[in-house]
Amino acid sequence: MLPGFYRPFRGRKRRSAQQIFADKIASIQRKSFKQIGEIFGHFIPDDYLKPEISGIMSRRSMFSKENTFWAFLGQVIDADGGCKEVVRKLQSYASLRGTMIPSSSTASYCTARKKLAENTLTNIFQYTSEQGDSPTQTGLLRNRRVIVVDGTGLSMPDTPANQEVWPQSATQKSGCGFPSARVCACFSLESGSLLSYTIGNKKNHELPLLRKQWKTFRPDDIFLGDKGFCSYYDMVRLKEQGVDSVITLARRKPVSKSKCLKALGPNDLLIKWDRPKYTPQLSYSRATMEQLPEKLPLRQIQVIVDQPGFRTKGFYIVTTLLDPVKYPSEEIVGLYLKRWDVELFFRDIKITMGMDVLRCQSPDMIRKEILMNFIAYNCVRRLMYEAADKADLHVRRVSFKGSLQAIRSWSPQFEGDRLSKAERNKLLNDLYGAVTGLPLPQRPGRSEPRCKKRRPKAYQLLTKPRHEMKEIEHRNRYRTTTIN
Repeated sequence: MLPGFYRPFRGRKRRSAQQIFADKIASIQRKSFKQIGEIFGHFIPDDYLKPEISGIMSRRSMFSKENTFWAFLGQVIDADGGCKEVVRKLQSYASLRGTMIPSSSTASYCTARKKLAENTLTNIFQYTSEQGDSPTQTGLLRNRRVIVVDGTGLSMPDTPANQEVWPQSATQKSGCGFPSARVCACFSLESGSLLSYTIGNKKNHELPLLRKQWKTFRPDDIFLGDKGFCSYYDMVRLKEQGVDSVITLARRKPVSKSKCLKALGPNDLLIKWDRPKYTPQLSYSRATMEQLPEKLPLRQIQVIVDQPGFRTKGFYIVTTLLDPVKYPSEEIVGLYLKRWDVELFFRDIKITMGMDVLRCQSPDMIRKEILMNFIAYNCVRRLMYEAADKADLHVRRVSFKGSLQAIRSWSPQFEGDRLSKAERNKLLNDLYGAVTGLPLPQRPGRSEPRCKKRRPKAYQLLTKPRHEMKEIEHRNRYRTTTIN
């Protein structure tokens, strides 16, 4: 009737119920898992999370590549850490949006996690490592980058596949133990970021695992390690790369003052090590051993510990930093005392984040779970570093556990389609303020023994497979008896 009255002036075309429902589903697909991505999104480029061109992870479904990644990351960040926690979040979000509540089954989510390519997670981890490797500003040893290395163990579900790759201890009976993996990791001492790692089993020593990570070191770096890394071969190879070492003396007797090359100061000697003899137990060949120099000049520093409560009363440090003017012995000793930070880094990952006992049932998923935990750890560390820089505070005074608690509390508030850019920035600024609001007190020399005060429950130990084990009745009432 009115041919000149065009549609733009008549308002929008009325949408059907199916279109409205489809839009709500699309909103859930975009935002239900990405609250944590609003906090960590600028740490991880979007290119890594784009759908594949074809094949696995190419569809834009509920558990797309992006959604699955952020759901997996949120899972390791959460205090519970279970797969059902992810599904429950999806259900609550669907209920809030007034759409059909998805099934409580975790099958779809677990299948989507399996489809995540391990090399994609590896690339994301390497990116977070590079971004978290901040310039050194300690003032020690001419501000050279220090990489601290240590190893730790991880437990996982007792499945045949896990046992085959990471067997349990030989002293435990079958069905009574758990597979255990060994991880050797390199951390930045300044920022605490995890730079690289290698996974092995109980038969792998930390030194061979470290050798797989030599590419992590750059010329002019300093390698900091405990007595487990005291090795002539490794110190020579790292020195050839331009990397100096600071480690604790082990497997060799300290050189006396009468046999040293020169006394550089009190308890500070210039010494030389002879090349060790080759034995078949070594992990490298005789030809490789013969290529090493016959003599290695080193510096030996004796440290006397007179701090009450410390079990160690003295030890020796050996280092390839030979110049006592550029590198005073007091600075080297002060640097080595910071080696304890690597124990705190592992505590943050294993205890605070809950990676001490893994959850996945297969080796492939175990490796992905470890990768995702390390990605989350680096993201938290990066956020801590940015918050500390904004507050003009040293990152060592920012609590990792407090930061993780703040992230868990702030992430539900990041509803991307409901927040403006200004509101999102305000939330991030408030999050940074909460992270740095209560700096950690610095108490050097404090004695913190590794002891538990709370006694364990009086349960029996599993000494037989579960189907063969018989529980002792009234186990709490048994008393020790003596034979006359």
